[in-house]
Amino acid sequence: MGPKKKSVWENLREKTKTQFNNIKKKTTPGKLDEKKPKPLHYRLSMSVPDLRFVQEAKSSAVESAFPTASDAILFGSSSGSSDNTSFISVPLSMDGLTATDAMAAGSQPGPIQKYLLTVNLKEGRNLVIRDRHGTSDPYVKFKLEGKTFYKSKVVHKNLNPKWSESFSFPLQDWEQVVDVRVYDKDRTTDEFMGSSTIVIKNLELDKTSEMVLSLEDPSSLEDDMGVIVIDTCLTFRDATIKRPGGQNQKGDQPQDKDQTQDSAEATNMSQLWSGVFGITLLEGQDMPEYSQGDIYVRYRLGEQKYKSKNLRIQANPRWREKFDFNKYENWLEPLNVEVFVKRGRKSEESWGMLVDLSKLPVNTQQLYTQALDPGKGRLILLATFNPCSDVSISDINKPPLEQPDERDQILEKYNSHKGVREVGFLQVKVFNATDLTSTDLNGKSDPFCVLELGNSRLQTHTIYKTLNPEWNKVFTFPVKDIHDVLELKVFDEDGDKAPDFLGRVAIPLLSNGQPVTRGLKNENLRGPAKGTISLVMEVHYNPVRAGIKTFKPKEEKFMEVNRKFSKKVLAQNIYRVRKITLAVLHTLQYIKSCFQWESTQRSIIAFLTFMVMVWTWELFMMPIFLLLLIGWNYFQVTPGRVSSNQDLTNMTDDEEEDEKESGKKGLMEKIHMVQEIIITVQNILDEIACIGERVKNTFNWSVPFLSCLACLVLFVATAALYYIPLRYIIFIWGINKFTKKLRNPYAIDNNEILDFIKRVPSDVQKVRVQFSIQTEGIP
Repeated sequence: MGPKKKSVWENLREKTKTQFNNIKKKTTPGKLDEKKPKPLHYRLSMSVPDLRFVQEAKSSAVESAFPTASDAILFGSSSGSSDNTSFISVPLSMDGLTATDAMAAGSQPGPIQKYLLTVNLKEGRNLVIRDRHGTSDPYVKFKLEGKTFYKSKVVHKNLNPKWSESFSFPLQDWEQVVDVRVYDKDRTTDEFMGSSTIVIKNLELDKTSEMVLSLEDPSSLEDDMGVIVIDTCLTFRDATIKRPGGQNQKGDQPQDKDQTQDSAEATNMSQLWSGVFGITLLEGQDMPEYSQGDIYVRYRLGEQKYKSKNLRIQANPRWREKFDFNKYENWLEPLNVEVFVKRGRKSEESWGMLVDLSKLPVNTQQLYTQALDPGKGRLILLATFNPCSDVSISDINKPPLEQPDERDQILEKYNSHKGVREVGFLQVKVFNATDLTSTDLNGKSDPFCVLELGNSRLQTHTIYKTLNPEWNKVFTFPVKDIHDVLELKVFDEDGDKAPDFLGRVAIPLLSNGQPVTRGLKNENLRGPAKGTISLVMEVHYNPVRAGIKTFKPKEEKFMEVNRKFSKKVLAQNIYRVRKITLAVLHTLQYIKSCFQWESTQRSIIAFLTFMVMVWTWELFMMPIFLLLLIGWNYFQVTPGRVSSNQDLTNMTDDEEEDEKESGKKGLMEKIHMVQEIIITVQNILDEIACIGERVKNTFNWSVPFLSCLACLVLFVATAALYYIPLRYIIFIWGINKFTKKLRNPYAIDNNEILDFIKRVPSDVQKVRVQFSIQTEGIP
């Protein structure tokens, strides 16, 4: 158990007291003012010696009177009286002691020198519950001056997680405080689980010590939020360390660039995957059938999650689905497969979990038959592991395809007919973005770019306080499907909160080659967003593999958050369905006009064409007819022709204008607008459901007379098809249709099959009829 949690008033009083103490220290007589040294301003020229360091062997008396050696150098030493003062000047030379030697002698470094903090994140104990299953998915963020410099992995469903992760980070001032914050990983917004701090000045140099950090949250009602156990070690880092190229880094700015570069390299390494797990979900066996509801399987490997389709609970459900997972080097947790049963909207039950399927031999398929919880049956699946080496992040001056050896190796790999799972290779050069949206109070943003190809995801490093970032990075992906679309999304880093969306672009892989500068679009890609992004795509693929892959199942996307209701999206979908329906109706109306002899010339041509087509028709003519149709449309396509999506774009713009105008309308008017759309959808769904239910009720003898009549018609149709060639039957049907209007000008048009189906009651009508029969005679 940690210490008692402080109230909000106590925390505020402690912070206020600390600020007053700092002011008091600066104004208290008898104490020396500590001036923060500025880099490269102590030496007026290269010939003037640097007076910042002191030789430890000759300054033991000074060391006892001053907290740091630099104070003794700058202000002098005193043996207790202010009258006797002597200044010490020790020039740096080959015979003098360096700062590293001074640290070895046991003194504390001056404020100009650097430190290296090494942290071993061990475990958490008794953390708070944030999930509805009574657990949490905790991870830890280490922040310095509001910016995250390390993020741990996520330990799923555990209140006593064990991370066992180590990292180091350079510090510029030992007065700094590291903020340690714990979060619960969620699909939407991560929940806060408490925080603590590491005060650097309280650490002893060159000594590893264990710290138990009690987590606190002033806005939470929990008294005990658990603890985080870490090991810390603070070491001195000499400011005169040479950078690559022979230059010494003595200022703060070069160090900041190195830190940014190290952080970017660490980010890059954590994104790369070395292999792909292929999981094929086959079926379940001997599962209980007494339960009501749906059964599905959920996969998880780190932050990658898949969910299979829902099947009705039965003894042997069959999924026949395949999922791929990327294997990252820094993810040590195993691949988890868990079976769930869902009853209703919120009731879920786990029937068992399969763990540690990741220990598979390379390029070998294995069959797993895993027993679930007692009495719940078994789950059967196939698992394979295939290595992947075509994922990389590099600088703009070292792209893989511009290296002759690598280019030849890559092209030879995908042009050969060896067994490679991927169909090609993609290289993307991301240069910069311009004129982005400002999201911070200072009028700037902290942008980074995310590249997504299918379920593969890479991202650039963050560039702080700019609206025109220059990333200059090269990304490479293996291409699984040549029909995938590369998506680039630009976000603004916002500390602990979810990043702010700035814009996105989507580029099909088949449109590659030239440098492009594309304007960013909004989140649904229907409207423009502020800013542009510059990039170059280069795709190399094997046409034979790409063609074969086209006729195989498309890879499903990761499990996403459920979409919310949107009136605009619903109206657009209705417009799309109505557009297709109208096209079909216009075609049927045109054919019907030929039967109605509205135009004598057109009807005669249609009748003669019908007779010739039926008499000479063979089955092989069907693909030829479709081939001619595709060729006709090819010659109809012209560069200046308006796209068929123009109507949809105009409709989207009109919808956005309607949304702006509807904001001025009252609540009741908005409700009526939504109600009209919902009623339309309701009627369409009712018609579709009625047709399906009537066909079903025709075959299950819901109305015996209609079922007998259907049997008679089907018997006659069977005999006719057996004794009469199909060509003659179509002749008779066509002649009847074309001459019906001539024989009876006032005949009513009808469709015999639809007229018959409309006589069959739907399930709703059956219930109503049965209810009326049961209640008949009741007073």
